[in-house]
Amino acid sequence: MSQGANSGSSGVSPATALAFAGTGFIALAICGLGLASLVTNTDVIVTTGLGQVPGVVGFLAATAAWAAVVWVGVRRSHPSFFTAGWACAASYVAYVAVTGIAAAVAVSDLAVGTSVSAALAVGWPGGIIALSAFTAAWSAVALVRTRARPPQWPWEG
Repeated sequence: MSQGANSGSSGVSPATALAFAGTGFIALAICGLGLASLVTNTDVIVTTGLGQVPGVVGFLAATAAWAAVVWVGVRRSHPSFFTAGWACAASYVAYVAVTGIAAAVAVSDLAVGTSVSAALAVGWPGGIIALSAFTAAWSAVALVRTRARPPQWPWEG
């Protein structure tokens, strides 16, 4: 069932695990950011006048960083769950840094970009991105490492 660099286990292929877990990361992060924004009655980026572009660019960077780290991790012959920690850190740093850079470019003011990065880093948005990345990366590694088989009746060959 498994192919490529991970032919030693009976789990799903690394590409399939990346696709499923990547979808999970995106869903968890968007849902988490939306619900936290609703509960706290605050915006993810509280600086006015920026629009949606810095947040979207930062989220795309976080997703790309997550995917790159997880792809490297799940293609190993025996994937390690430490991949989840590295994916968590990479996504967090990419989200905070790239959103700040995009905000600075959007308004041509480095101070605004720095304040946006700082607010994301110490506030709930950065934590939600990090927790979503950790959970999804852990799931990807678990999918590849699993030795489970589909259920089968005794009379099925």
